[in-house]
Amino acid sequence: MMNQHLSRRIEVDEQSGTIGQWLLDRGRLTPSQAEKVLRLQRESGLRFGEAALSLGFVAQSDIDQALAIQFAFPYFSADDLSFSAKLFAAFRPFSAEVEALRNLRSQLLLRWFGQGHKALAIAQPNQASLDRCLAANLAIVFSQLGERTLLIDANLRRETRSDLFGQAGQPGLSELLSQRAGIEVITRLDELCDLSVLESGALPPNPQELLSRSGFEGLLRALSEQYQVIIVDTPAFDRASDVLLVAARAGGTLLSVEADATALEGLTLLCDALQQLGSEVLGSVLHR
Repeated sequence: MMNQHLSRRIEVDEQSGTIGQWLLDRGRLTPSQAEKVLRLQRESGLRFGEAALSLGFVAQSDIDQALAIQFAFPYFSADDLSFSAKLFAAFRPFSAEVEALRNLRSQLLLRWFGQGHKALAIAQPNQASLDRCLAANLAIVFSQLGERTLLIDANLRRETRSDLFGQAGQPGLSELLSQRAGIEVITRLDELCDLSVLESGALPPNPQELLSRSGFEGLLRALSEQYQVIIVDTPAFDRASDVLLVAARAGGTLLSVEADATALEGLTLLCDALQQLGSEVLGSVLHR
């Protein structure tokens, strides 16, 4: 009862807004600490977050996260072990590399998604030694913009299941395309408000056949009615031609190129094959 009463006081307090409630709900503040913060706030005129910081009850990172929630810009805290550190757009949203992703997002909005397209395939000519997770991080920055975003892992040849979002072992695209599961295999990530994920699922014996069937094209068409942005990750071109099937269905492709690891010949072959299938190559991202 006391905690509920305190929650109401924080909710209606003009200066604390929802920061105090967020800190309480996530256990960053105890009810007794929140009482002391409110008392100092009244006496000093400080904002709730400033008062909590001055008393040493919370860290600046806690306040930053609470403010991000207020402004609909969620991201992960550094100590969150539920997700892979490779999701740098969610863990380090103010870094230079994420700012570069936002610039890419702006270009894609103008040149592709703003033109009525919904799906975009991410393709790489060869299996680079370093997994850049471009598709996942690009999907995150679109979701941070408030776009209803879906990330599809269409790499049905990956020997080790992706565990970027802590969902390894969950059914996914392969089960959906083989009609062994329904649309419920798509997971909405509450921590990132507007982002949903469709994992690859179990490793099938016939990945190319699954992606070639009309079911995949129909799935993309149906999902386009629900999402504003669909980012589709694919296996490397030097491993399989699955990327061509996916890119043709998506209509547009963004290339992921690794400096000193991607041969010009392989890149040219991939671009030519994509264009022959009618998938527009929107550009490339060079990783150094």
